[in-house]
Amino acid sequence: MTSRSGDKRVDLWSQIAATESENELQQQQTAIVYLRKNPQKESLPTTLLLSRKQASSIHKNRASLAPGKRISWNRSLFTRGRTSIAVAVCTEYGPKKEKQIRKPKPPLSRAKGAPPQNFDKERAYFQEVDSIELIEESPSPQCKTWVMGNKNYVVQSHPHISPVLKKWLLSHKPYNYSCGPSISLSKILDTPSDSNSVHDGALNLQTTSESVSNKIMGNDDTSFTKRSDKIEKDSEEIEYAVRKLSLNEQQWDPLSALLAVCGQLSPSTFSDVLSQYCDLESIAKVGEGTYGEVFIAGGTVCKVVPFDGDSLVNGEVQKKAEELLEEVMLSLTLNQLRGHDNHIHNVCPTFIHTLGLRVCVGAYDDEMIRAWGEWDKKNNSENDHPSEFSEKQHFVVFVQEHGGQDLESFVLLNFNEAQSLLTQVCVALAVAEAAFEFEHRDLHWGNILLNRNGCKKLEFVIDGKKMQVSTHGLVASIIDFTLSRINTGEDILFLDLSLDPGLFEGPKGDEQSETYRKMKEATEDCWEGSFPKTNVLWLQYLVDVLLRKKVYDRTSRDTRELRSLKKRLNSYGSAKESILDPFFTELIVSD
Repeated sequence: MTSRSGDKRVDLWSQIAATESENELQQQQTAIVYLRKNPQKESLPTTLLLSRKQASSIHKNRASLAPGKRISWNRSLFTRGRTSIAVAVCTEYGPKKEKQIRKPKPPLSRAKGAPPQNFDKERAYFQEVDSIELIEESPSPQCKTWVMGNKNYVVQSHPHISPVLKKWLLSHKPYNYSCGPSISLSKILDTPSDSNSVHDGALNLQTTSESVSNKIMGNDDTSFTKRSDKIEKDSEEIEYAVRKLSLNEQQWDPLSALLAVCGQLSPSTFSDVLSQYCDLESIAKVGEGTYGEVFIAGGTVCKVVPFDGDSLVNGEVQKKAEELLEEVMLSLTLNQLRGHDNHIHNVCPTFIHTLGLRVCVGAYDDEMIRAWGEWDKKNNSENDHPSEFSEKQHFVVFVQEHGGQDLESFVLLNFNEAQSLLTQVCVALAVAEAAFEFEHRDLHWGNILLNRNGCKKLEFVIDGKKMQVSTHGLVASIIDFTLSRINTGEDILFLDLSLDPGLFEGPKGDEQSETYRKMKEATEDCWEGSFPKTNVLWLQYLVDVLLRKKVYDRTSRDTRELRSLKKRLNSYGSAKESILDPFFTELIVSD
């Protein structure tokens, strides 16, 4: 197809072909620009004109990075620019990862119905080891069976045993043959002379155990079978003695044992007990605690504690007869430190004197309720009203001497009285430590009574050494042994405080609450053992009380002495060591 313009003819087809050649050349140059991404090869110059045949050869030798179809300009910049070009370049031309030399383990078959793995060989192996090799090893401490040859010795369990009797039973296990029988237990149960057989059995068991140890060390030629028969025979003797000591629940009655210790055949009434010490109309309440009330009856103080009831007492579960039995025995043991019954090797008048113990049953007497109401009006009692007790409620009445007013409400006059107070308490704890491994474990300022009776000196004896303490007219008495621990020589009486975690959850910064937590750390929550450091912790508590909560006449020098004493107490492990501190020796005169 042609057109004319003057005499010249214009070929339109040639113009169209020329235009298409220019477009192809431009596309080839664009493709070459994309190939610049490869730094190892030089791109073609933009001024070079290539023929269609040369351009086609380049397409065959080099793969173009340009997309096959034009990307729509409506897509985002991220998709158009970075994904289609940059990512594609890194994928094809970047360094390839090295192949893993070690082949991964094939995955386990998850197909349904796949057979489970067979462990019969492993199970058979360990059964053979357990039956042959491990039979010679020692038993686990948690196991109650001793394996010896082909015979087993099993410690019989008694599900219904009083804690007091359980301690006795534990003391006669074969692995603890060094412990002797409890004489006090025989007295409580009125056991006849059969207890001697227990003693003989313990000795025989000790001898047998020694022979076993000698055989292991190669010092005895006794056959293994004879040793097993001997231990089995001795264990039968112990079991026979246990039955003789009435370990069955039907024969063991804690209430009867408590009555026996208090010298009663049956419980009394409040009026019968209190009338022995005063006119009932003169009874007055003077204090209270979580577990009981305190009344004055004439010249005595009566502490009334309920027990074995189903109802709560001031939000707490009532104590059991077993717990009261231990507290009663502990109080009677501390009475021995007053120099009676030829106990003169350790003497201390500071622990409150228990004059009598009685078990009562029934509700409060009318005069006691009247005294309770009068005290409630003045002091706003925090305890429950005693009228809530039933007619079958049991109580223990501790009849004690009148020790005065507690430290919390007592008004100290000067530093001399404060120093005498600390010295008397420290020496008293030291004497009790030496005599009975005693720890009070609850010596807060409500359990120290003070009075001014004109006494100038108090006499103490510790390990046979006599000493006198200047009182400056102030005499202290230590009361309330509910949480205390003592070793009577026949029994270890204590309260397991690990069963009362709330005791250690008091407010932070409070001296009394912090002392409980320090005491738990010192004992490692093992409350049966002897840890006299707890007495030192309560001495530090008393120093804190005298520094922060009590107001009396003192100088800055006196304050510095108290602070220095508190620091020095950290280095003492017991009250017996603490009495050698210069703060206390100033008031101690040794004979």
